[in-house]
Amino acid sequence: MKRILLCHLLLFSLMLTLPYTVSAEQRPDMIVEKMAIKHLRGLANTAFGIVEFPKQIVLTGQDMGAIGYIFVGPLKGIGMTVYRTFIGLTEATFFLVPQPGYYDPMINPAYVWQGWEPRQDLAPPLLEEEK
Repeated sequence: MKRILLCHLLLFSLMLTLPYTVSAEQRPDMIVEKMAIKHLRGLANTAFGIVEFPKQIVLTGQDMGAIGYIFVGPLKGIGMTVYRTFIGLTEATFFLVPQPGYYDPMINPAYVWQGWEPRQDLAPPLLEEEK
């Protein structure tokens, strides 16, 4: 019984110390810089999350035509506005926590003013006659 307890205690202590020995040391100024960027990104996404509404209307309209401008775009715009604002609030509140990744953005693109170019993957394939 003591042997099993000792083995479990040894494995537990190894589990706690192993990540610290494997990870490289980060300079404190780099950590603070990444925290500040995450906090500012969160504040920007919270303040400008409403820009997702016209952005999604334009992008969906370019992809789908009139139906995208009138029906699908506004619905996507409302959803993405709520989502980006929520992600912005989360990043601004929890900027001290190095998650996800290592202070990486929680949404892609990181800011609302990025990603206005039309998506290339949704373009219809060319027919043999058009080539």
